[in-house]
Amino acid sequence: MLLEGEGALGTGMSVKATETCKGCTSSVKVTEAQIERLLSKIKPSDRIDDDSYKTRLEACASCDGLAYGTTCMHCGCLVRLRASLKEGRCPHPESQVNPKWLA
Repeated sequence: MLLEGEGALGTGMSVKATETCKGCTSSVKVTEAQIERLLSKIKPSDRIDDDSYKTRLEACASCDGLAYGTTCMHCGCLVRLRASLKEGRCPHPESQVNPKWLA
């Protein structure tokens, strides 16, 4: 499935959405408003800069572990939240050898 327009990651780009997580159903889909509300609760001092955030989201958008356009299948996190954190790290198993997020 390909999501276009605003983009599930809020970047305006098209993203591939994998919906194969056996533990997830449509009831776990998160709305843009819910994600924005959660993002607003993160202290500015804990956030990464905007350019690095966009780079991280681009990596997530091209990852085969992205489910529903919002969720990482490697850890279950909402990628926009994890990607916004200075201390956030990509949980992809290959990321320890070949980092997906450089910032």
